[in-house]
Amino acid sequence: MKKLVLAAVPLAFALTGCGDSTDASEDAVADTVEVPADEAMADVPPPAAQETMTPQQAEATIEENDQSAEDAADAAQSTVDDAMAAAEAATSEAEDSME
Repeated sequence: MKKLVLAAVPLAFALTGCGDSTDASEDAVADTVEVPADEAMADVPPPAAQETMTPQQAEATIEENDQSAEDAADAAQSTVDDAMAAAEAATSEAEDSME
């Protein structure tokens, strides 16, 4: 009997440490899921193809956006290359000064 009580007491403390047992689906209501998602998408521009555009206008807009994205990617790659070159130069300089 004493062994049963000794085993039950830590179990009771462990269960009280868990706190309340709520259903996880209650935490995922519209206020906590949809509103932040809507706020995150608020600054996103509308789609390029609109119903009033002709297929040629839509294609031109898509190509323009693609070129803009490629230019941004090229600029980012150039910046990364410059940073890597600077890091390598600093590393070489530090290694030379240690010798």
